[in-house]
Amino acid sequence: MKVCIMCGGEGTRLRPLTFERPKPCIPIVNRPSITHLVTHLANLGFTEMVITLGYKGDDIEQALGDGSLFGAEITYVHEDIKLGTAGSVKNAQQFLDGAPFLVVGGDHVADLNLLEFYREHLKRDAIATIGLISIDDPSEYGIAEIDVNYCIKRFKEKPGPGEIFSNLASTGMYVCSPEIFDYIPAGEKVDFARNVFPRLLDEGKTIRAWLARGNWSDVGSPRSLRQAERWKLQEITTTNISGDLHVKGAKIIGPVSLGGSLSLGNNSQIIGPVSIGRGTTIESNVLIGPYTSIGEDCVIKSNAKIFSASIYNQVVIGNGTTVSGAILDNETIVGDGCSIENDTVIGPRVVIQNRVTVHSGTRLWPEVIVPDGSVVKEHVLNDKYDVRYEGS
Repeated sequence: MKVCIMCGGEGTRLRPLTFERPKPCIPIVNRPSITHLVTHLANLGFTEMVITLGYKGDDIEQALGDGSLFGAEITYVHEDIKLGTAGSVKNAQQFLDGAPFLVVGGDHVADLNLLEFYREHLKRDAIATIGLISIDDPSEYGIAEIDVNYCIKRFKEKPGPGEIFSNLASTGMYVCSPEIFDYIPAGEKVDFARNVFPRLLDEGKTIRAWLARGNWSDVGSPRSLRQAERWKLQEITTTNISGDLHVKGAKIIGPVSLGGSLSLGNNSQIIGPVSIGRGTTIESNVLIGPYTSIGEDCVIKSNAKIFSASIYNQVVIGNGTTVSGAILDNETIVGDGCSIENDTVIGPRVVIQNRVTVHSGTRLWPEVIVPDGSVVKEHVLNDKYDVRYEGS
């Protein structure tokens, strides 16, 4: 079975995390997020994969290789210009034509039964089937109205107040019959939700729905990224230690996944689910709470507290510092006595000096320096980098 994985976007809404990596390569539990998706698809039998590449596509190729590690065969298709979701799939037509195929976004994190989705499409007469999921706030998604036979009656992209006629949001996952290529012009920027699906409905074509059950996110914001990582941490059900572990009077309450060459100091505690990469040093009296992921070669100094946070590689957390529900990118240094609040995103190589408070919901661009005793209440940008953080 064939699947097209779209990986063309710049991920501006997740900056500063996407300045130096494409969105599908943002780590989730110390692995590029797309590897979780590819593993899930291959396990379901979608072993013929076509991946469309745009922004920093070489990083995605490096992460996945030829697919053999995942039991799949991967073909890469590069885009010279942005073509939109449907235009991207059209650009890969020669590798997808001939049979129905699944379409997913490279930034999706999901445990949905996509094999059931595919089979439901084969059973019914439809040019396309859209995966829908019920969510509380569908205003940032395309929504659909369906009838009792799962036929889609109308579709609205990003509805405003008074236009939210349904809370069934499109997951951006579709099963398409090859006929759909006839409705996508070549070489143009075309989106499924904005262009193709409304046209098909206007022309009386049948589009059906599949009602998804389970966890799904398109990782469109730092908060949804943290939620996706929480789901993946919950999949750790046993304690696994890869290599040597140096423990001195510490306590580990699983489930945890620990890399090799790990050091855990006196009276420190780890309460799972937690994942910690190789080469990380945790000093004394440190508390690491559930739903935390820490990368490789980090240093967590004495008396620090980390709760439900995502800490990437080579990060230093200072003595007595608290990090709660935040994301810290590679090589960032946080000084002593700091408080990094929830929903905070700190870019790579940031230096936060001592006794700093970073308020919730703020973002710090790469390489900024925050002086001693500061209270950060708004985004701290760096003019050496693009300052936009809205968009795709």
